[in-house]
Amino acid sequence: MRWLLAVLCLSFAAFTHANATPTLNGQSVDKVLVIKSERKLHLMGKGAVLKSYKVSLGKQPRGAKQREGDSRTPEGFYWIDWRKTSDKYNLAMHISYPNIRDQHKARNGGFPPGGMIMIHGTPIDAEYPEWYFSSLDWTEGCIAMKNADMQEIWSLVKDGTLIEIRP
Repeated sequence: MRWLLAVLCLSFAAFTHANATPTLNGQSVDKVLVIKSERKLHLMGKGAVLKSYKVSLGKQPRGAKQREGDSRTPEGFYWIDWRKTSDKYNLAMHISYPNIRDQHKARNGGFPPGGMIMIHGTPIDAEYPEWYFSSLDWTEGCIAMKNADMQEIWSLVKDGTLIEIRP
């Protein structure tokens, strides 16, 4: 009987932990806001900034992404739609770029919109320390941050979370 009770308690604990929404200061993150001109990523909850992080952007940080290969970070409304571990960039969360507006602009311009835009960590590289990457815009259009910050965001932001990227 004790064994059955123990199994039930462990099952309940595992179930409630698996369905628990991670919180920051007691609030869950319902939006990610990136302000490109500030090089900041803000975790938002009910319209308030819960925490902010420094980020690096694409090599051409001004202006919205127009096409594949332009090294610009997109601007607009998207979703965090899936995630993966990355040998090259630690952890990575995919942004649902291109949206319908981006696809339409690219089609009218006669070129592919590009894709695989992520929020990710920095390379683990013996030649270049992590602080080197955080001091410049170096990605092909992604949003990069320190690995410790990326690990925190990974735990706080669920797939399906809205991300707004502003100029």
